[in-house]
Amino acid sequence: MFRGICETTIDAKGRTSLPAKFREVLVDVYGDERFFITNSSPVDLGGGAFSSGLLIFPYTKWFEFEENFLNSKGLTSAQRNSIMRTIVSPATECSADKLGRLLIPPHLRKSAALERDILFVGVMDKIEIWSQAEREKVRIQDMKNFPSDTEAVAELGL
Repeated sequence: MFRGICETTIDAKGRTSLPAKFREVLVDVYGDERFFITNSSPVDLGGGAFSSGLLIFPYTKWFEFEENFLNSKGLTSAQRNSIMRTIVSPATECSADKLGRLLIPPHLRKSAALERDILFVGVMDKIEIWSQAEREKVRIQDMKNFPSDTEAVAELGL
């Protein structure tokens, strides 16, 4: 599982380094150094504003996602098209080089507002990539949305 937050930078050409601990999980848990990178689901910040980062799917997890998407039943045609255009279409197969460097395609850098200071965030079976500024906006919204004082949260041990 991917856990933790790693601060790093991205250069003007879109080059950055995938943290070593995340590269190790790709190989040790998922058996493949390849992955897919795409947009994440938009986060509603309120007032008509949205924020989005990127998602890294381990190679095999991407194909599971595609299969689940193709077989999903609870989506309207408009929702299915939005997911197709936002998540599926821009997905790019990647791998880091021997030094852990990767190139994030320009279309994905632009959609996630990645300029210099970025974060890699482990979220169990995927990795999020955020600009630090966008991630802070999302963190504040997450605090508003946090399901405190519920039985379901208590069952989690929180």
